[in-house]
Amino acid sequence: MAKELLKIEHITKSFDETVILRDLSLTVKEGEVLVIVGPSGCGKSTFLRCINGLETIQEGSIYLDGEKINDRSANLEKVRQKIGMVFQNYELFPHKTVLQNITMAPMLVQKKPKAEAEKEALSLLERVGLSDRKNFYPRQLSGGQKQRVAIVRALAMHPEILLFDEVTAALDPEMVREVLDVMLDLAKEGRTMIVVTHEMSFARAVADRIVFMDGGNIVEEGTPSEFFDNPQTDRAKKFLSTFSFDRIEKKDEYAGNPI
Repeated sequence: MAKELLKIEHITKSFDETVILRDLSLTVKEGEVLVIVGPSGCGKSTFLRCINGLETIQEGSIYLDGEKINDRSANLEKVRQKIGMVFQNYELFPHKTVLQNITMAPMLVQKKPKAEAEKEALSLLERVGLSDRKNFYPRQLSGGQKQRVAIVRALAMHPEILLFDEVTAALDPEMVREVLDVMLDLAKEGRTMIVVTHEMSFARAVADRIVFMDGGNIVEEGTPSEFFDNPQTDRAKKFLSTFSFDRIEKKDEYAGNPI
């Protein structure tokens, strides 16, 4: 049985008087792909940022490998080495090349020798089909290429868990698939992932478990087939009725080019 990697207990997050997350609890097992869906503004992205320590919480606890990581005494630098995050808007350094963006953290934070960091970065770039862009700057890349570089940058730190925050939302439609294919292959490798997305076909294909959020609450959760074929709440039914998507029953049916 897979071990419990991440445990979140009764967390609450507010901005001033506005409550964003309300008493949320869930667990994620090692190798599990948890996909979070829900309407815009329901707290999905804030939830990810709380897990990664980018936002503080007012109440509750977050544990990684049994260690509480939201204490004031927690070493956020070490936490963020274990929890990689890929953002909607890439967050690449515009004045650094692709290779420099990827190798910076391994060299500065993990103290890897430059040659070792570059060797691994080039290997990862090869896997996502971008080895020929190693000396390009972000402004010279398409949106899909930038996002693949951002994924490689996260992987280069060897995190225990990967967080993906609406990583296709800023992409042109023709670029979405190239990024989703990379994420799907990571899921097939057994990576532990939490994915926030509006791509319902992808969510169905990649998820081991779906969590539906609304108004800062977890309204419903279950397997992809349970959630998409037989939603239990009126709110989930209404949400799903707004989407038209191809029926993809399992990960293998969404496979693109392997990395």
